[in-house]
Amino acid sequence: MAAKRKPTTQVPSEESDQLLIRPLGAGQEVGRSCHLLEFKGKKIMLDCGIHPGLNGFASLPFLDLVDIEEIDLILISHFHLDHCGGLPYFLEKTGFKGRCFMTHASKAIYRWLLSDYVKVSNIGTDDMLYTDKDIENSMDKIETINFHQEVDVGGVKFWCYTAGHVLGAAMFMIEIAGVKVLYTGDFSCQEDRHLCSAEIPNVHPDVVITESTYGTHIHEDREDREARFTGLVHDIVTRGGRCLIPVFALGRAQELLLILDEYWTNHPELHDVPIYYASSLAKKCMSVYQTYVNAMNEKIKKQISISNPFVFKHISNLKSMEHFEDIGPSVVLASPGMMQSGLSRELFENWCTDKRNGVIIAGYCVEGTLAKTILSEPEEIMTMGGQKLPLKCSVDYISFSAHTDYKQTSGFLRTLKPTHVVLVHGEQNEMARLKAALIREYEDDTEYQMQVHNPRNTVAVELHFRGEKMAKVVGKLASQPPQDGDHISGILVKRNFNYHIMDPSDLSNYTDLAMSTVTQRLSIKYTGTLALLQYFLNQLSGDVEKVEGIKDRVMLRVFKTVNVIVESKLVIIEWLSNPVTDMYADSVVTVVLRAETDPQRFTVVPKCITVDKSHIQECLLEMFSDMFGKECIGKLIRGNNISVTVDDKVALVNVETMDVKCEDTDLQSVIQTAVLKLYQAISPIKPSTNLVTSNIVSTPPNTSSASSSSSDKK
Repeated sequence: MAAKRKPTTQVPSEESDQLLIRPLGAGQEVGRSCHLLEFKGKKIMLDCGIHPGLNGFASLPFLDLVDIEEIDLILISHFHLDHCGGLPYFLEKTGFKGRCFMTHASKAIYRWLLSDYVKVSNIGTDDMLYTDKDIENSMDKIETINFHQEVDVGGVKFWCYTAGHVLGAAMFMIEIAGVKVLYTGDFSCQEDRHLCSAEIPNVHPDVVITESTYGTHIHEDREDREARFTGLVHDIVTRGGRCLIPVFALGRAQELLLILDEYWTNHPELHDVPIYYASSLAKKCMSVYQTYVNAMNEKIKKQISISNPFVFKHISNLKSMEHFEDIGPSVVLASPGMMQSGLSRELFENWCTDKRNGVIIAGYCVEGTLAKTILSEPEEIMTMGGQKLPLKCSVDYISFSAHTDYKQTSGFLRTLKPTHVVLVHGEQNEMARLKAALIREYEDDTEYQMQVHNPRNTVAVELHFRGEKMAKVVGKLASQPPQDGDHISGILVKRNFNYHIMDPSDLSNYTDLAMSTVTQRLSIKYTGTLALLQYFLNQLSGDVEKVEGIKDRVMLRVFKTVNVIVESKLVIIEWLSNPVTDMYADSVVTVVLRAETDPQRFTVVPKCITVDKSHIQECLLEMFSDMFGKECIGKLIRGNNISVTVDDKVALVNVETMDVKCEDTDLQSVIQTAVLKLYQAISPIKPSTNLVTSNIVSTPPNTSSASSSSSDKK
């Protein structure tokens, strides 16, 4: 019989140790990239795109599932519409109050690219997410970041690396409480004609959120891809056709323009065939590319010193169809890349019925777009006007999309060795194949195990990171390390997710805090005698000091920290506020209130009545003999004091003032009470509450020390 396994006890994680990664878009799909990162009370949004195959509010991420006002930060990886197309709406039409960052090049291109999107969108005004004015207003809310520049926003540290996808594309490394998350956005580890390949971060992240656009596909070599592309273009124009290359205004278009311009230069027989870059943003886009040459690869940097590679010899700008003379063979690069609307859609509808013409899809196509539809070679297509046209032109696909393939993704992750990989930005089947391949690749690795997640939209990946909380000693305390067995005493300061212990005097050097002293003052009505109050306070602390030099009032100091000022029918309590002295002051307040309610607080010795001193002396000696025995009674000392000795404890009783002095408070209390009762018994006039003199003698019954909980005094 098999022995039962003991259940393993798992230490529950704190809620604050839970890291949530929730795709609000691009979860098992391509388009509307948007991911929410939640950890330690911080909320960071990564990208805010739109879906190219949808219109209006349906194209936005699932923003209604989150409280936008609680988001601290949004980071935009690059300027493509599926990553930043929803940003103007997010910044201008929601309650977002945080900060927004992107690279300099991304911000420069963002303005023009989204303006072009508003102009060419084939939807009604009521369905538009935002206007040109919204885009312009959003520019003021976008902050820029340099590559490798570290920024801290409320304890969230982040910096970025070159992603190699398009100009200005960035991978963001986010650090919260020591946990590092890398968001790759779209990236490529292969250098092309003008862009650098993606950097390999020098910091190993705990989590990598990476694209899975091409799944397990392997890209063909760049040289083979370029040769096949130029060969197809050459064949189309040679047979007398028009070659349409749908591209976005910025990104892969610049790569293709460099390739075509070089190919035309090397083939004089093609010089009569015009190449058009059909984009209203062409001139503005080129100026941005010329401005940010330093963000490109070394080949471009060297070439720019001789001549600007983006000033093309064989390519002309085509702003609109009105400026286009469609006569004979030509090559036209037109936006948008997925032919949902705009000039590329218009040219396609004009040319698709002629078998001499051809379309070359040079980038990734999202489901639901016309570009994706024609790759399946349908017999006819539907125009924007609702008519059906036969599809007779050739349709070819060559991937110039600067997305990572399986080989690049695997090598990238093998170098970084993250504990968790979260796949986003990929169709469901491609993402599932990539997940299975990555798990299979590392299943036999005994030293490193990778956990791969592929969440769908709105479903969060829940990870737990329980880090050690450590406090760093700084300032004066650090310069004087404690000896063995000593303890460090200072102020513990938590700033964001860092803990420091410091001397109070160092607060202004390391924090925005400053030391201040709060003096508390409390006034209490008191109509009793000073002797009674002093007696009660002695019972409480045993070390009541009388402060000299105070005119017209008496000041007592209790616990060496609390001042008790006795005025006419009023007691004022003063102290410097801190947790300890607040507690002492509470105790003093309790004692004052107790003395005020004592039934004998008005006992007096009237000045007009005298009691025979010898009679009092005889009564005292007789009373003490009955109480303690004759052997305990000493002789008169200096004529006024009677000494009483009990268990080697000596008390002196003044016959005139009835005051009792003794180091033992219990014995003092017993004798004082007895003396007061004796005086009341032999006094010819009973005490009156209307008679209050300086010769008050009052003794309360034996009481224990009073105390109360610390609270604020007002």
